[in-house]
Amino acid sequence: MNHGPLIFLAGFFALATSWFGFVLTPQMQVGQLQQTNTVPSGATYPVARAGLARQGLEVYRANGCVYCHSQQIGQSGTFCEVVLNEPGTNQVALLKALLQVSPGLTPASAGEMAAGSGKTVLKGLTREAAEAALKTLSGAGAKASISIVPFGPDLARGWGKRRTVAEDFLFDYPVMLGSIRIGPDLANIGVRQPDLNWHLLHLYLPTLQVKGSSMPPYRFLFEKRRIERRQSSEALVLPANLAPEPGYEIVPKPEARALAAYLTSLRAEAPLYVAPLTAPAPVAATTKAAATASAK
Repeated sequence: MNHGPLIFLAGFFALATSWFGFVLTPQMQVGQLQQTNTVPSGATYPVARAGLARQGLEVYRANGCVYCHSQQIGQSGTFCEVVLNEPGTNQVALLKALLQVSPGLTPASAGEMAAGSGKTVLKGLTREAAEAALKTLSGAGAKASISIVPFGPDLARGWGKRRTVAEDFLFDYPVMLGSIRIGPDLANIGVRQPDLNWHLLHLYLPTLQVKGSSMPPYRFLFEKRRIERRQSSEALVLPANLAPEPGYEIVPKPEARALAAYLTSLRAEAPLYVAPLTAPAPVAATTKAAATASAK
């Protein structure tokens, strides 16, 4: 009996199933993504990286940074917090409401909460429990709000504020997700380290910025050159034991500047519908001025 047609159909079915699973389905899920809006400001997200940062993506790929760093922050879930914004005028009713929504409070600790504003009164709640507590506090004349807080090991390490989603990479090609973390995740490094000079020094000699770093130095991205009339504004400020001989300076090549620009452009912190979080309220100018004055 000739089994050739059956073998052909079985092989064709296997290949077609693989194509549907690994090519067509991802294309249908993320291939048509478009810019979205942040929550609650409604700003368009993401925006394309500047030209130098786009060049830096190619330097990042060419130097194999993806082999030791990932750009995908995970999270275990989210919980809600209830924040007391304004205590209102009815202190007795507010104390009663606080003791009702949080039975573990003592009258003394409830009184401390009721005495101020901007305090987190409840943590680790589900959305339903947070809304019930908010209703109780509002009924006592207080003004409160609900904050959404993502949590997980990556967030606890300080690598980001929310999970990474496909929209974060809308303008990146190729996408440097990575799968190994010899070094920290870089999806939000532009927020953690926004200083270009920090990254340039880190590239030149990583242990200058991170004690005990296992990252190799990328000194080939820099050049030593003679100082002509005056020192370049781009010259690295190095310790005496690493500085070049008098009359010379260490300056970054265009590739180093592009890579640093790309790293500082990595910011995955915008609150999105698919990755919600409540961003902290901006500090008012008067509050900043008062804090500066008190620090002097």
